[in-house]
Amino acid sequence: MTTQLPAPLAPVHVGLIVERLKAEGRLDRLFIDGEWVLPAGQSRASVIDPSTEEPVVDIALGNAQDVDVAVAAARGAFATWSVSSAESRALLLGRIHTLILERAELFAQAISLEMGAALGFARSTQVPVAAEHIRVARDNLAGYPFLTHREGVAILREAIGVCGLITPWNWPLYQITAKVGPALAAGCTVVLKPSELSPLSALLFAEVVQDAGIPPGVFNLVSGNGPEVGAALSAHPDVDMISITGSTRAGVLVAQAAAATVKRVAQELGGKSPNVILPDADLARAVPAGVAAAFRNVGQSCSAPTRMIVPRERLQEVERIALEAALNFAVGDPRSPQTTHGPVANRAQFNRVQEMIAAGIAEGARLICGGPGRPEGLERGFYCRPTIFSSVHSQMQVAQEEIFGPVLVIIAYDNVDEAVEIANDTVYGLGAHVQGQDLAVARAVAARIRSGQVHINYPAWSPHAPFGGYKRSGNGREYGIEGLEEYLETKAILGFQDASMPSTTVKSSRNAQEQS
Repeated sequence: MTTQLPAPLAPVHVGLIVERLKAEGRLDRLFIDGEWVLPAGQSRASVIDPSTEEPVVDIALGNAQDVDVAVAAARGAFATWSVSSAESRALLLGRIHTLILERAELFAQAISLEMGAALGFARSTQVPVAAEHIRVARDNLAGYPFLTHREGVAILREAIGVCGLITPWNWPLYQITAKVGPALAAGCTVVLKPSELSPLSALLFAEVVQDAGIPPGVFNLVSGNGPEVGAALSAHPDVDMISITGSTRAGVLVAQAAAATVKRVAQELGGKSPNVILPDADLARAVPAGVAAAFRNVGQSCSAPTRMIVPRERLQEVERIALEAALNFAVGDPRSPQTTHGPVANRAQFNRVQEMIAAGIAEGARLICGGPGRPEGLERGFYCRPTIFSSVHSQMQVAQEEIFGPVLVIIAYDNVDEAVEIANDTVYGLGAHVQGQDLAVARAVAARIRSGQVHINYPAWSPHAPFGGYKRSGNGREYGIEGLEEYLETKAILGFQDASMPSTTVKSSRNAQEQS
């Protein structure tokens, strides 16, 4: 592993983002009912650059009173937006998609500044995949059967209503678009609460939505923390649905707050995803790709495959290849073009990673590389050493708990049945991987793993693949058609004898896309 020593902050990095948002007054305001408005209170939060541990700017935070105003705006807009044509909603989403791509560099700089992603990774992955969620939401409107008929019954799919969307700090734009895109496509109005730890890309997204011409009240943004703004949204009687991406603990709190009003709650929560390396796998391909997947986004992904489950007779070979893969990472200043992995996103996460590495050592796990502390030459910033443990068993804390950092554990098995048992031996079930040359065997193993997604032999990411969890990884699904349907109610109309009811399905996706 190499390290990139921090250089002075590039002026474009801070100036391009902060000065733009300051000049427009965005840092002091919330976006409610089509306007940038001052919050009701005086609370503010500092945005910390993870690479320096220094504050770069403050943002205004909303409170429960601001939530009331935003929800009222969304409720007022719902009556019109929910019955707008699917064509018009597709056109709006097309404009949002275009503007995200036009401002891709601005978004990449903001994401790197607010949560520490290597700028190259923000450019190549964080922003493009976020834009894909908007494109797919637009395209899924084409031909979607909002009205169908069954044995004389009309089945109507309608927008659920006002949706509160709570998004995390680790994939800040990606998680916003994964919720906002399908919610708007379905005809819902929304109140977004982005993480107060990575709010800059959310403010830029609100600018995009405004510039795309969204009607007042359809999209609202209230910055704030979970205990105040998140709780107020979750408990609000005029919010029909809450969608949260976050920790399992946060998801439980949201569900508890929402229970009194019996609103729909969709939760995309924690994970401890397995990567089963079958006995016939090509280790030279399977292991380096598995290490890279576990450490993508510095391990700060809920579906990261952080448990590599390998044949015992091939354990030493796996350890050697995994070490070689980790040594190729360049940890350092996220602005450096050589950097592959920047810091973790905040101090709390840095402390969590350090505590879990110490726990693994105390439990007797064997370090293959990494360990506690910062990489050599990096004395400030929330940098963690890419760490791989072996001699791990399923009862260890590092094999059971989500660490959310660059830590991979290797667990050995004696037969495939045991490998499947280990894969399922956590409270989570979000993602999983299986590697093997015999596809029939790989598919059979994939079918036995209890998780919302399973990837065989590292396929390309697809925004059409529904994403969500089993067990304590949550409920509901995002992405693709299933992500759209999450925001729809089902109405049955009996005694409806003909097909004359107009459908809100887009009739010509090509025409809508050309106009956008």
